[in-house]
Amino acid sequence: MSDMGDIRMQVMWNRLISVVEEQALTLLRTAFSTSVRESGDLSAGVFDPRGLMLAQAVTGTPGHVNTMAEAVLNFITEIPREEMYEGDTYVTNDPWKGTGHLHDITMVSPSFRDGKLVAFFACTAHVVDVGGRGFGADGRSVYEEGIQIPIMKFAERGKVNRDLVRILEVNVREPRQVIGDFYSLAACNDVGHRRLVQMMEEISLPSLDLLGAYIFSRTRDAMRERIKALPKGTWANELVTDGYEESIKLAASVAVRDDEVMVDFTGSDPMSRWGINCPGIYSKAYACYALKCVVAPDIPNNAASLSFFNVVSPVNVLNAVRPAPVALRHIFGHMVPDLVLGALAQALPGKILAEGAGALWNIHISVRPAAGREGRRAEVLMFNSGGMGARPGLDGLSATAFPSGVHTMPAEATEQTGPIVIWRKELRPDSGGDGEFRGGLGQVIEIAPEDGHEFDFSAMFDRSRHAPKGRDGGMEGAVGVVKLDDGTKMRSKGWQHVPAGRRLVLELPGGGGYGDPVNRSEAARAEDRAKGYIVEQ
Repeated sequence: MSDMGDIRMQVMWNRLISVVEEQALTLLRTAFSTSVRESGDLSAGVFDPRGLMLAQAVTGTPGHVNTMAEAVLNFITEIPREEMYEGDTYVTNDPWKGTGHLHDITMVSPSFRDGKLVAFFACTAHVVDVGGRGFGADGRSVYEEGIQIPIMKFAERGKVNRDLVRILEVNVREPRQVIGDFYSLAACNDVGHRRLVQMMEEISLPSLDLLGAYIFSRTRDAMRERIKALPKGTWANELVTDGYEESIKLAASVAVRDDEVMVDFTGSDPMSRWGINCPGIYSKAYACYALKCVVAPDIPNNAASLSFFNVVSPVNVLNAVRPAPVALRHIFGHMVPDLVLGALAQALPGKILAEGAGALWNIHISVRPAAGREGRRAEVLMFNSGGMGARPGLDGLSATAFPSGVHTMPAEATEQTGPIVIWRKELRPDSGGDGEFRGGLGQVIEIAPEDGHEFDFSAMFDRSRHAPKGRDGGMEGAVGVVKLDDGTKMRSKGWQHVPAGRRLVLELPGGGGYGDPVNRSEAARAEDRAKGYIVEQ
């Protein structure tokens, strides 16, 4: 291809990125759920007519983006081409064909130009409720966890499936929020379609075939070069998590070959009877993300780059099969990067960060008036982040969601969704592991029902018994703590009660340190003390 041809393709590639970014921003601006609007718990992307991901929006989470890359192929398998029409939108929350649990709604829309299918747009978002037991670990099967939507049409030729909407309205606790988010997702894809057609008309592009071939060929060449430069061999790692009633071991081996990197989860514990299992599609998404961070962080994330990663597993807690309960699949899914990176650290010494908090400390609060009192009910969802592990050459980031990348919800926005008060939200001193480079700090969050109210909450926490490990001589981060303000210890998972007049206190885990603590500079320690990151002993 000539230099001018390369330049033209690069310009079109940049335009395509702007299309999917506007697609994602539409969802951010119109979503009803605070988890989407405030935290960015979503994904958006454009796919070629074969269902291969061409581009993703920067806005969004790796778990959503990388599962969506496979989910679109499931939609194409279920809905024949001859039954696809202009104005269609398809939907599912199937954990094994979508993004891992029922609370994630995935929508796919075919994009036509002049009657010809030129692309698919897809997006995913977490909704506040899907019925059943609610968002928590207490289900014993997926059937208890909420309404299941098979791959089907949300709209055909622009006409919304009102029967589906009515079924949803009577099966969820917050129908206005949930139905609103369905329409936001559909609008998100519609904006992407309109912007793509405008782009194609402006530059007289009849299809995306040439642009797609350019994107994929350049990506493959770059990925092949990066993998070729890696040391070859197989390395293994294990990581112990809190589990539910008892600890659960995650295991992985990483094999680097000439033209691929394979991750194998053999050795991980069997499926749990509780809703903490992780479908393989979600475990694979975060394994690929971890590999991508190390191998090629600057290469576009698309079907071509993901094709170099092969993830396999027998049936176990990281490859759960139907009808296993999977509501909290994100907990172990978010642990997968630390698991995979621990293996890669053996192959690439001095280049891999220490372990961090990993899983988000999500909490779902169901608040209501106390007995004999008047007030309002509400379902409130908060995403909270512990500390990242320290990096080679840099301290860990505090209260930062790695690997999920979602934003921590502002206290002000959360308080608007229901009758709760967030009394405290601050960094947790001494929670980052010591080292030449200090682990990131966790947070302390104190939540109470408003006067005359009480609430039940679903705890979705980990690292409360097994601390994030340091790397290369760095110390462990602090474990998390769940308690009431009177000192009553609470469990790290499951539905529990906070009575009127009490406060729930969450102390989130910190990240592990990197390098021998004796090598930390006195200037760095003085700055830690001055900022209150550590307390003088």
